[in-house]
Amino acid sequence: MEDKQVGRARRAWQALRRPSAKYSLLALLATGFVSGIVLWGGFNTAMEATNTLAFCISCHEMRDNVYQEYKQTVHYSNRTGVRAICTDCHVPREWTDKLTRKTVASLDLWGKLIGSIATREKFEAQRMRLANNEWQRMKATDSQVCRNCHSFDAMSADGQKQTVFKKHMKARDAGQTCIDCHKGIAHALPREYKEEGED
Repeated sequence: MEDKQVGRARRAWQALRRPSAKYSLLALLATGFVSGIVLWGGFNTAMEATNTLAFCISCHEMRDNVYQEYKQTVHYSNRTGVRAICTDCHVPREWTDKLTRKTVASLDLWGKLIGSIATREKFEAQRMRLANNEWQRMKATDSQVCRNCHSFDAMSADGQKQTVFKKHMKARDAGQTCIDCHKGIAHALPREYKEEGED
């Protein structure tokens, strides 16, 4: 029995060392393994490079519009010095969700090519649609990107005004999510939204 196992192992090893047309199977596997690591590392590096603030504002549409609004908010400058950048709010942290979000966001390249928000006027004309897309996405994920930093359970009654703390606890008990109350927290609300008188 042991001789048969040794014989099988020897044949398997010989098959791995036997050349294909020019290279041994072992050399091909080793090359494939190393290439896989390099490609995966390159892909992951590119994915992380697109998670920087510099990347997000590298096009004038973002730099001239939403970035200017964001710089006026508590997410940009605050007493604790903690800054939430674009990807903290718009890209999930979990890898598969992040990949899905990045894939969908790549459709923005089409918008860039056709200039759908190339000017302030065009951007304002699209703001309500863009905002609704984000609000729906956040609602569908229970505002998970917000909850990466903010948690109802971690909120301190002493650290917030009592009226604010009570509203947060009421929202928690009602099963509400962050975006239900905090639309426009980092960007100006669309004109149509304000005109409808929604909160």
